[in-house]
Amino acid sequence: RRWPLPHTGPKQLIPIANKPMSQYVLEYLTDAGINDICMILGDISPEKVKDYYGDGSEFNCNIQYIDQGAPLGIANAISLTSNFVGNDKFVVILGDNLIEGKIKTFMDKFEKYNYDAFIVLTKSMHPKDFGVAEFRNNKLVNLVEKPSTP
Repeated sequence: RRWPLPHTGPKQLIPIANKPMSQYVLEYLTDAGINDICMILGDISPEKVKDYYGDGSEFNCNIQYIDQGAPLGIANAISLTSNFVGNDKFVVILGDNLIEGKIKTFMDKFEKYNYDAFIVLTKSMHPKDFGVAEFRNNKLVNLVEKPSTP
């Protein structure tokens, strides 16, 4: 979808409106009062991400980095944060995802209804290019990454 850009550097540093797309993610988090952030780094130029964000102080946050290396999926990336997260509630936002609106709205709903998890989804005209959520009886039962027949 963004080829060849992700093959020349980390896709989360691809600029949108003159700043890396992952900087929007930091802004979502810090605007919602989340200042302790753990970035999972892939195997394409992770040092560029570290060089750009540093310790996070320029972005009003504290950033720790964990190298995932080869892309082994979101579940693996989340599992790598167990020492960082501990038993706290946490937010996961992919560094190449843009969200319409503020995440504070979603966090408030999560807290109000004491959910175990909260997933933000959107419709797509091209579901083969993304993860697709499968629902039964208004309950999420499966997420399929880039299905051939969504």
